[in-house]
Amino acid sequence: MTVPNLLFIITDQQQAATVDPTSPCLTPNLDALAARGTRFTRCYAANPICSPSRASLFTGLLPHSHGMVDVTHAVPAYRAELQAGLAMWPELLHEAGYQTGYFGKWHVERSNRLENFGFDDYEVEAYHQLQGLVERDDADVRGVVRQPGYKDFLLYGVTDQPVEETPEYQLYSQGIDFLRNAVRDPDRPWALFLSSEAPHDPYVAPRSYFQRYDPAVLPRPVSFDDPLADRPAIYCRIQRVWQDLDWDDYARATACYYALCTLIDDQIGRVLAVLEELGQLDNTVIVFTSDHGDYMGAHRLMLKGVPAFEEVYRVPLIMAGPGVPMSNSIDKTTSVIDIGPTLIELLTGRRFDCQGRSFAPLLRGDVAGWTDEAYAEMQGQRFA
Repeated sequence: MTVPNLLFIITDQQQAATVDPTSPCLTPNLDALAARGTRFTRCYAANPICSPSRASLFTGLLPHSHGMVDVTHAVPAYRAELQAGLAMWPELLHEAGYQTGYFGKWHVERSNRLENFGFDDYEVEAYHQLQGLVERDDADVRGVVRQPGYKDFLLYGVTDQPVEETPEYQLYSQGIDFLRNAVRDPDRPWALFLSSEAPHDPYVAPRSYFQRYDPAVLPRPVSFDDPLADRPAIYCRIQRVWQDLDWDDYARATACYYALCTLIDDQIGRVLAVLEELGQLDNTVIVFTSDHGDYMGAHRLMLKGVPAFEEVYRVPLIMAGPGVPMSNSIDKTTSVIDIGPTLIELLTGRRFDCQGRSFAPLLRGDVAGWTDEAYAEMQGQRFA
């Protein structure tokens, strides 16, 4: 029996609703992937910000157990220090003989030395440098949020940067190069991880993608006018950050956000086309997910943070390939900490010991004994 390969795609801050069948966000390649695989409709992040949830994804542990309870550039440092000696599930793939590659945003721990976590080939720092080259200052459609006493920040924008120069296009080109090299050794399976910063804010998108959306017709979230009267006071304080934005601002931001999601979808299509060209598509388990969501106007909030709402905790999860039923939907509650043990079971037959649980039985249609629950934590945020 041929050992399956793995293509693992993770985005940053992508709301699960962007890939729902009724979404106005255009993701034809992910729609096609879901049609030949399984869509998980209730998968949840372990934390609503990047580093804690990413560390949970790769360790299978909740944030209080792995120690990364804030983003890697947080203050003080002890809040963003992954505990030493923790196993990550890609290490088991490496031990099983997989050629492993990771390209793009890491944000799991501070060293950026991914050889310590099971990766043969990786590039993360150059990707972050590319992020700094996005032509944000030249954006002519732009929205800036002003906060008295704090630095203004860019929320969204549109540029004329060629698609081929975007970090997303170049990231996926690196992944394609990895694939073409990996297939030269047909006796070893490969595992490729592609991690994009987009659609994380600032939502700065190429004009050709922004023009696919008309802000005037985008639907307003049903909770947009929620005064949060029955919520904790901190929810209202955070809502006031956005008080100067009207719906037109939110709609333009949403159009830019969707534009980035569609840009990523096109890059996914490029990689899938190469897999088919190389004869690898049918023997590859493909996973698409995100580290957490984005409020994107729900409850008149943007980005992510303390307010515990569905839009920021529910994440997209689509799987396809060997062992994954086609045209399937699973509505049971799952978590990002369940993804690792599931993949290790599917790909190696081994067990990855962690706080997550393999949902391979759900893929086989065995729901007996599955408790419909997931856990998440939020310890606040502090930034350098």
